[in-house]
Amino acid sequence: MSVANAKQAIFNPVIPFTGPIPGGLQAGEMVVVQGCVLNDADRFQFDLTCGSSTKPRADIAFHFNPRFRNSPCIVCNTLQQGSWGREETLDQMPFKQGASFETIILVQEDVFKVAVNGAHVLEYPHRIPLHRVDTFSVSGKVEIQAIGYVPNSAIFSESGDLSIPYRGSILKGLSPGQHITIKGHISLFPHSFSVNLRCGESKNIALHLNARIKSGAMMRNSFLSESWGPEEVELSYFPFTAGKYFEIIILCQTHQFKIAVNGEHLLEYRHRVQDLSSITQLEVLGDVDLQDVKLW
Repeated sequence: MSVANAKQAIFNPVIPFTGPIPGGLQAGEMVVVQGCVLNDADRFQFDLTCGSSTKPRADIAFHFNPRFRNSPCIVCNTLQQGSWGREETLDQMPFKQGASFETIILVQEDVFKVAVNGAHVLEYPHRIPLHRVDTFSVSGKVEIQAIGYVPNSAIFSESGDLSIPYRGSILKGLSPGQHITIKGHISLFPHSFSVNLRCGESKNIALHLNARIKSGAMMRNSFLSESWGPEEVELSYFPFTAGKYFEIIILCQTHQFKIAVNGEHLLEYRHRVQDLSSITQLEVLGDVDLQDVKLW
């Protein structure tokens, strides 16, 4: 994603790097790290810490440590008063030696959520209060192009709540690299629901998603110049079930939207509106209860 909306961005830092997080971390914010793993990398690490002291060593709220030797894995842990806690190990490796990556650490009230190259990787529950975290560091065999601290959601509901129909304003419109996350539950006796990305005050709809629960269909279209275009209906699977939780992620790319549901890629939809900055409204209608809506 772009670091253009970051409250601070650091470009091409010398590794090892340690620097303050402006204003500390708040729930809803993200740390975005773009870089490349060195060809001969055995390991590298990202640390969210409580200060930058070396003697005594500062507490580390979140230690994120990909390791490539033997059985590649990611080790996560917390350091408090000079002692490491219980390791949490993920026996998967989304990073590749010699390959570029983008890591997003999403800060929530109770956990850190980590995504690599657009795919969710892990969650790590807080062991140290979030308000103490004020420093970020990178070390190991990795090159970093950019570190960005991205503030909380930039979608605002005109009504101030998440009731249906939901209408939210997207500040400055969309741009490539941005994600919209929609979380909620399908109603117990649903017919359908829709998600619309609208163009300002006009009637144009850049993206219309219509999930029909009973028939298991997901219709996609655009409404431009007072008429609907050709409908897209192909789908490898249907992810929505009556009464069940869902999380939709809409990734805006240069030429298309990519939509994932519950962590799994679902479909792609090529842009029919080329001026992405004109897409300034999000609308959710139908048989759902919303829990959270964010732009990041």
